[in-house]
Parts: sequence; structure tokens; C-alpha cells
Amino acid sequence: MQNQHRYSLPARALHWLVALGIIAAFALALSFDDMPLGPGKIKLINYHKWIGITVLALAALRLLWRLFKRPPAMPAQMAPWEKLVAHITHGLLYLLMFGVPLGGWLYSSAKGYPVVWLGLVQLPNLIDKTSVDAAHQLKELHELGGWSVILLAGLHAVAALKHHFINKDDVLKRML
Repeated sequence: MQNQHRYSLPARALHWLVALGIIAAFALALSFDDMPLGPGKIKLINYHKWIGITVLALAALRLLWRLFKRPPAMPAQMAPWEKLVAHITHGLLYLLMFGVPLGGWLYSSAKGYPVVWLGLVQLPNLIDKTSVDAAHQLKELHELGGWSVILLAGLHAVAALKHHFINKDDVLKRML
């Protein structure tokens, strides 16, 4: 496999760090969702926020890297519809990589709960504390975004595995 067909090392590292962060944040959210409010739940929520803000920062770095270092071209043997679906999927994943953490930050702000990254850096509230209804809607949007990114990332992974095992092309290898 030639280097021009492979993603750069920073692009690959950012891809996998963001993926791991998304999985970790989602797993944490599932773990504390039904817990009664108490110190254990608050600790897990804070970890969730830390990971979310880290994912947001890594996604910003990833987008900047992608703007300055174009990704390799898709394999010529890919059908035009596959290329279109891949572009749409990547675009939606980028939107969600930014939208889900920002939605969580907005929700925390609306509830009046600070976001303190790693327990060290208090981030500004994005909005003032709002009505219970507005905070509830932001929470619902954040949760919908979380499920959406997991679903879309799962489809993305299935497509990569299809390329590797069925098409036997280098689509997956380019990111490993």
C-alpha cells in the first residue's frame, strides 16, 4: 500500500482518539442514566463532560488537520453512490462530533451546572440558566445526538469491514 493512499499519522491518531472518546462518553452516559442523584452519579457525569469536551477539542484539531492535509482519494473502484454515501456520512459524523458535545455543554449551562474540564478549567456557560422546559429539550437533543453518532459510527464501521472482508480493498487499511 502506497503512502498517498493512506491517512497521515496525525489523522489516524485523531480518528481513533475521537472514536474511543465517543464510545467512552456514550458508555458512561448509559451507566449513569438510571442512577439516583448522588455523589457517584455526579462523578460519572463529570467524567462524561470531561470526555465530551476532549472529544470536541480533538474534533476541532481533526477538522483543522483535514483542512490543511487533504485525505487520500477514495478507491477508484468504489461506485459513485458509495462515494456519495461516504461523503454524506463523514459530513454527518463531523456535525455530530461538534454538535453532541456542544449540546451537552448547552444543556449543562441551561441547568446552571458548570462544565469544569478535568476538574481544573471552568468553561464559560454558553447560555444563561433557562426554564426547565428548555433544559429538558436540550437534554433530549443531546441524547438523540448521542444515539445518532453511535448509530452512524456503527454504520461507518460496518462499511469499513465490508470493504475489507467483502470488497477486499484498502479502505480500512488506510486508517489503521
